[in-house]
Amino acid sequence: MEQNTTSKEKILKKIRQALIFKQKTKFANIDLDSNIYTQPPQEELVMETFAKNLVDLKGQFVFCTNPFDCIDKMLTLFEQRKWKQLFCWEEDLQFLLKDSGISFADKTANIEKVQVSITSCEALIARTGSVLVSAKKNSRILTIFPPVHIVIAYSSQLVMELKDGMQILRNRYGKNIPSMVSFVSGPSRTSDIEKTLVIGAHGPKELFVFMIDDANRD
Repeated sequence: MEQNTTSKEKILKKIRQALIFKQKTKFANIDLDSNIYTQPPQEELVMETFAKNLVDLKGQFVFCTNPFDCIDKMLTLFEQRKWKQLFCWEEDLQFLLKDSGISFADKTANIEKVQVSITSCEALIARTGSVLVSAKKNSRILTIFPPVHIVIAYSSQLVMELKDGMQILRNRYGKNIPSMVSFVSGPSRTSDIEKTLVIGAHGPKELFVFMIDDANRD
């Protein structure tokens, strides 16, 4: 009878025995909640940490003193790159772009021709240099499909850890967490077995974060 026992049945038997005859843990009172990282003492250092980690991931960081400075720097970038096909689907950003005279598309028509997407974000994670986006606030298509992704964010959206970003989502949406939550860590990239790095393999080739300083905003 023992010979007819399958490998799966043997594994399940061991699991059942382990659940019934539990052993006492060798290490009691293990702290799994405390942060293992040292915390920057000042808010400015959190921003520096985010900028450094974003740049290390091949992203590009642009600091803006106010919304007008942000638009001015974006216009300069657009003129340098000669980008024409810009897409923006978020109303708050559309008002900002319209006031500056920046032309953009807000429909899915001709999405295959898009050169640049402009989105906001849920939060910025300093520890990893990541941008937290979600389906509730941002379009799935515009964070993945275009070759260039521009994020317009505010310094008040900076948090240090990934868990802090997730807490922002819980506070904002409660139990209705968005169906898609993603941490964008630099341009899309992959590497084959020969360790050849390919940028833009599964998403944008370039990521820009325009951070507007709103620390002193009323």
